[in-house]
Amino acid sequence: MTTLSELDRTRLRWRARRGLLENDLIITKFLDQFELQLTDTDVTALSKLFEMGDNDLLDVLLARTALSGEYNTPDIRRLVEQMQKL
Repeated sequence: MTTLSELDRTRLRWRARRGLLENDLIITKFLDQFELQLTDTDVTALSKLFEMGDNDLLDVLLARTALSGEYNTPDIRRLVEQMQKL
Protein backbone atom coordinates (compact mmCIF):
# COMPACT_ATOMS: atom_id res chain seq x y z
CA MET A 1 0.00 0.00 0.00
CA THR A 2 1.44 3.33 -1.08
CA THR A 3 0.66 6.41 0.97
CA LEU A 4 -0.27 9.59 -0.82
CA SER A 5 2.21 12.40 -0.97
CA GLU A 6 1.16 15.91 -0.03
CA LEU A 7 0.97 16.77 -3.74
CA ASP A 8 -1.21 13.72 -4.45
CA ARG A 9 -3.56 14.65 -1.61
CA THR A 10 -3.81 18.22 -2.91
CA ARG A 11 -4.59 16.95 -6.41
CA LEU A 12 -7.24 14.56 -5.08
CA ARG A 13 -8.94 17.35 -3.15
CA TRP A 14 -8.84 19.57 -6.25
CA ARG A 15 -10.50 16.84 -8.35
CA ALA A 16 -13.08 16.37 -5.60
CA ARG A 17 -14.35 19.94 -5.90
CA ARG A 18 -17.92 19.88 -7.13
CA GLY A 19 -20.50 22.31 -8.42
CA LEU A 20 -22.99 21.41 -5.70
CA LEU A 21 -22.24 22.43 -2.12
CA GLU A 22 -23.87 19.26 -0.79
CA ASN A 23 -21.41 17.08 -2.72
CA ASP A 24 -18.50 19.20 -1.52
CA LEU A 25 -19.58 18.82 2.09
CA ILE A 26 -19.96 15.04 1.90
CA ILE A 27 -16.72 14.47 0.00
CA THR A 28 -14.71 16.89 2.14
CA LYS A 29 -15.93 15.21 5.33
CA PHE A 30 -14.93 11.83 3.87
CA LEU A 31 -11.48 13.07 2.85
CA ASP A 32 -10.93 14.77 6.20
CA GLN A 33 -11.51 11.43 7.91
CA PHE A 34 -9.95 8.93 5.49
CA GLU A 35 -7.49 10.80 3.28
CA LEU A 36 -4.36 9.45 4.98
CA GLN A 37 -5.63 5.87 4.71
CA LEU A 38 -6.50 5.90 1.00
CA THR A 39 -4.74 3.41 -1.24
CA ASP A 40 -3.89 3.78 -4.91
CA THR A 41 -6.96 1.64 -5.66
CA ASP A 42 -9.12 4.01 -3.61
CA VAL A 43 -7.75 7.05 -5.44
CA THR A 44 -8.45 5.42 -8.80
CA ALA A 45 -12.01 4.60 -7.71
CA LEU A 46 -12.59 8.12 -6.37
CA SER A 47 -11.23 9.64 -9.56
CA LYS A 48 -13.73 7.57 -11.54
CA LEU A 49 -16.56 8.52 -9.17
CA PHE A 50 -15.69 12.20 -9.56
CA GLU A 51 -16.43 11.87 -13.30
CA MET A 52 -20.15 11.58 -12.49
CA GLY A 53 -22.36 14.59 -13.03
CA ASP A 54 -23.06 16.60 -9.89
CA ASN A 55 -26.77 15.77 -9.63
CA ASP A 56 -26.21 12.07 -10.30
CA LEU A 57 -23.43 11.97 -7.71
CA LEU A 58 -25.60 13.67 -5.11
CA ASP A 59 -28.40 11.16 -5.74
CA VAL A 60 -25.95 8.31 -5.20
CA LEU A 61 -24.39 9.84 -2.08
CA LEU A 62 -27.83 10.43 -0.57
CA ALA A 63 -28.88 6.86 -1.52
CA ARG A 64 -31.68 8.11 -3.77
CA THR A 65 -30.31 5.99 -6.61
CA ALA A 66 -27.88 3.11 -6.85
CA LEU A 67 -24.60 3.11 -8.71
CA SER A 68 -24.94 1.76 -12.22
CA GLY A 69 -22.93 1.08 -15.32
CA GLU A 70 -19.23 1.82 -15.22
CA TYR A 71 -19.55 3.30 -11.72
CA ASN A 72 -20.95 0.12 -10.18
CA THR A 73 -17.68 -1.47 -9.07
CA PRO A 74 -16.81 -3.01 -5.70
CA ASP A 75 -14.26 -0.29 -4.93
CA ILE A 76 -16.58 2.59 -5.77
CA ARG A 77 -19.47 0.95 -3.88
CA ARG A 78 -17.27 0.56 -0.79
CA LEU A 79 -16.20 4.22 -0.86
CA VAL A 80 -19.76 5.45 -1.44
CA GLU A 81 -20.96 3.35 1.49
CA GLN A 82 -18.29 4.97 3.68
CA MET A 83 -19.42 8.43 2.56
CA GLN A 84 -23.06 7.59 3.24
CA LYS A 85 -22.25 6.59 6.82
CA LEU A 86 -20.72 9.95 7.69
